[in-house]
Amino acid sequence: MDELPIGRRVAYWRGRRKMSQQVFADRLGKSKSWVDKVERGVRRLDKFSVLYEIADILQVDVQLLLGKDPERRTDALNCIDQIEVQEIRAALERYDSMSAYFDAAPYPPPLADMRKAVNHAWLTYQYGRYGMLTRALPKLLRDAQAADAGCRGDQACEAAHLLGQVYQIASSVLRKLGECELAWLAADRSMAVAQRADDQLLAGVATTRVCNALVAMGRARPALELNVTIANRLAPGGSNDASPDRLSVYGMLLLQGAMAAARIGDSATVDDLLNGAHEAATLLGSDQNHYWTSFGPTNLELHRAAAAVELGDGGRAVEIHQRLPEPAFNALLPERRAHHLLDIARGFAQIGDVANAGEMLLRGDRLAPSEIRCRPIAHEVMSDVLRRTRGAPPPPIAELAEHMGVGV
Repeated sequence: MDELPIGRRVAYWRGRRKMSQQVFADRLGKSKSWVDKVERGVRRLDKFSVLYEIADILQVDVQLLLGKDPERRTDALNCIDQIEVQEIRAALERYDSMSAYFDAAPYPPPLADMRKAVNHAWLTYQYGRYGMLTRALPKLLRDAQAADAGCRGDQACEAAHLLGQVYQIASSVLRKLGECELAWLAADRSMAVAQRADDQLLAGVATTRVCNALVAMGRARPALELNVTIANRLAPGGSNDASPDRLSVYGMLLLQGAMAAARIGDSATVDDLLNGAHEAATLLGSDQNHYWTSFGPTNLELHRAAAAVELGDGGRAVEIHQRLPEPAFNALLPERRAHHLLDIARGFAQIGDVANAGEMLLRGDRLAPSEIRCRPIAHEVMSDVLRRTRGAPPPPIAELAEHMGVGV
């Protein structure tokens, strides 16, 4: 992009915004012929006032049009760039209860289509395809908001449920990619929508997204308190059933609470919460994916290892990893497995075994490249591996580090 003439860059971003030359010209107050000449390089763009107007219409920083793009990623996966961030932020700032209500089309997207789109987005996330997901999220958010604003009667709750899920998907992927403030905003929105959807379990899963975002922002203690509070309210027993859905959401709340406790070094609370999650996983009986939680006995062990890493006990994490039943682990979706391998890479690094730490990164990259190449924590581990490797790193590690844009 940096080497393209400015007219070609204008054409590129116009295409990204799905504007025809005529629509773009109308918004700019110019003729279609003028736009065509600019994009072909026949007419020069030498007035900053016009450049800034074009940038505003295309919703990009003017530096992008000038070929100066220091913040834009160059990795092959194009994990996320500032354009996607701006588009997702704009969609999150629509305030669905008001502006989306007035802006919604007379005929909102059919709920059957929305269900398919949301399911596809969840699978895209759980297969670790974060670049593809972030590019689809802005439209998915707008469509879900329009459906929620436009549906009435019996469809209203389902539309709110779908919107709540979209906010959760957005929160999860944004947190992975280091956009913690936006992740918190999306998670907070998901909690509010869950109340309108009249679904306590959806609200419970939304709580885990809020707490994950809070932990990422360095607010582990309030995250722990919120997780435990909601887990207690959703716990099976009394008037609460012990359905697979409830067990999964309850168990995931306990697991995320354990991770928050590990972040503040509270090992006793970690053990208590993991024991509670173990009871829920035993009742559930197998690894399942109710409410897109991936909760079950194997995921419990993955969190047990992750908590050990957070507590600084890499050796314990490696032990847990080495006794995982291989068939059960391989049956998990790619994001879960790659995330675990990243945790174990951190564990190996903690005990000074940088060779195996690098091997875990390579294995994770083969499963879900975005989980390794796009996450800031993975970049930190790779930097540590390179720094502590004697001599030149093995060619596969050097190649992965280059893809990640990580140097010593």
